Amino acid sequence: MQGLLLLAIGALLYVGHEAFVPVALAMLLALILSGPVEALHARRVPRGLSALLIMLAVLGALAGTLNFISVPAQQWFAGAPQTLKVIKQKVRPLSKLMNRIDEIRDSAGNMGSPAKAGAAAPAPVAQASAPMVIFESTRDALVSAMTLIILTIFLLAGGPPMLARMASAVAGDLNAAHATDVIEKLRREVGRFYLTTALINTGLGCATAALMALCGMPNPLLWGTVAALLNFIPYAGSATTLLLLTSVAIVSFDSLGQVLAVAGSYLALATLEGQVVQPLLVGRRLALNPVLVFLALWFGGFFWGIAGIILATPALVALKVIAENSQRGKPLLDFLSPETRGS
Repeated sequence: MQGLLLLAIGALLYVGHEAFVPVALAMLLALILSGPVEALHARRVPRGLSALLIMLAVLGALAGTLNFISVPAQQWFAGAPQTLKVIKQKVRPLSKLMNRIDEIRDSAGNMGSPAKAGAAAPAPVAQASAPMVIFESTRDALVSAMTLIILTIFLLAGGPPMLARMASAVAGDLNAAHATDVIEKLRREVGRFYLTTALINTGLGCATAALMALCGMPNPLLWGTVAALLNFIPYAGSATTLLLLTSVAIVSFDSLGQVLAVAGSYLALATLEGQVVQPLLVGRRLALNPVLVFLALWFGGFFWGIAGIILATPALVALKVIAENSQRGKPLLDFLSPETRGS
């Protein structure tokens, strides 16, 4: 019965992702930004006005970041045709080898088999025009973005009083008080976790940009920003940045030593951040089992794409905070922790 229920929930999340994703992202953003909103409210600024000011500040910071990296990004994309030519030249020997292997394999597979008649050409499939596809994608993205922004503002403006009313509507006073207390702790812990992570990733991005400039990489500011943003995704983010930097270095440099310098310097920096800085500043209280993080990223990407990958780690952090504040949460807490508590 429980298995069927999980399958039904998974199917619902997969099919209804267009409706669920903006709501889930808004709840995460509200948890992260609730700290500054409550700080302004403590100084007698109305919650509604505080939520609007904080959201405007976030959108302004996002616009400033995009404007900051727009010039190096445009330069990179402008040189994309030449970059593709260089990539094609450098992988041509490997491509020839792979083609030769495919020819030998096909020849071996066709030995002794009767000749096949020419297959009928497939019927042409009607495709939507490119402008229409772009229009529909842009429209859906704008609708999702507006839903995310408006819902986040409402959640921030409601604050703890709204959560208390919602909890009391579905539970008794005692249970409602406990639920409100857990939500308040979740809000503080997630907000503190992401604030610290954002500061760490900003430092990582600045250090990456400096190292890439020393290594002679083109557009070091672009790669520093990419490293900072991708590092919000545990494990997969730093691995993706390493692969991207190594690929760009292979295209940009003829010397193997320069390529190794780029890859090695970022690998050392990411190792220092993950093994020293993160445990020192974030601590192990909210540390998670790496296997569960990997599985959460995989399933999140499968169900909801990029949004699912973004939400995977916060969902596990929220589960761990809830387990820490539940009388029956020890089994779940031990399951989520990187090692058995008390061992």
